[in-house]
Amino acid sequence: MTHAQGKVGRYEDFEGLRERAVALRREGYSLRQIRDELKIFNNDILNRLVKGEPAPEWTKRPRAKDDLREKARELRRQGWTYDQIEAALGCSRSSVSLWVRDLPRPERRRSPEEAAAIARKGWEERLRVRDEARRRTKEEAEQAIGDLSARELFLVGVGLYWAEGSKDKPYDRRENVAFVNSDPGMIKVYLAWLDLLQVERERARHHVMIHENADVEGAERYWADLVGADTSTFNRTTLKRHNPKTVRKNIGETYRGCLVIKVLKGADLYRRIEGWWCGIVGAAASTD
Repeated sequence: MTHAQGKVGRYEDFEGLRERAVALRREGYSLRQIRDELKIFNNDILNRLVKGEPAPEWTKRPRAKDDLREKARELRRQGWTYDQIEAALGCSRSSVSLWVRDLPRPERRRSPEEAAAIARKGWEERLRVRDEARRRTKEEAEQAIGDLSARELFLVGVGLYWAEGSKDKPYDRRENVAFVNSDPGMIKVYLAWLDLLQVERERARHHVMIHENADVEGAERYWADLVGADTSTFNRTTLKRHNPKTVRKNIGETYRGCLVIKVLKGADLYRRIEGWWCGIVGAAASTD
């Protein structure tokens, strides 16, 4: 006796069970409903009981891309190319190929210029879809942060400073608290951290570092507005000389150089920052 026959033998009157299962199937029962009705909990036997009987329409799950697939096939029958279908439906080339590869290939009826325009349109659509996915991911991540506790802001600020701030060297003992960055978001977080540490804004000194052929005055106004100060209180701007052999990419209206924020009488604060950072490193190393 085979293994399959042995399993069948556990159920008396197999043909009688099959008649009942087929009748239920034709009434529109799903496999799970037939299983519960007949108390048949062996999937192999259950499938043999209804073999040859199609599943009811209501149990068939619609596929999300069925409509797109049918549209793609219809366009292919009309003589459209992969590029045209891809651009019109906004789907990937691999999907188009999978859906229509059994249909006859249309005759080439477009010029190289038309082909390039179609390809460009398809690429622009892919970029749009990609940018939309990128935007959604960023928004979801931003919302996941929620509110920051004082301790969380404190720890973020220590890491931020140690990554972007000036640091003491054994051969150059300065112990200055100076932070440099071109990202306005980083500047805002750093200022919020200084406020948390109760560092008076009057102790802060600012100056801009920027290429000499950029909009220097515009950059100074931008950073002054961001930190809530007047440009007259800024120290002299540091101008970087332009090397004509270098092709700069940091140009345009969004280029505003870097802002330097230095805290006066900051030796004690610097020592505490370095100690805090060492504490974070030690705690991270001992975390399971």
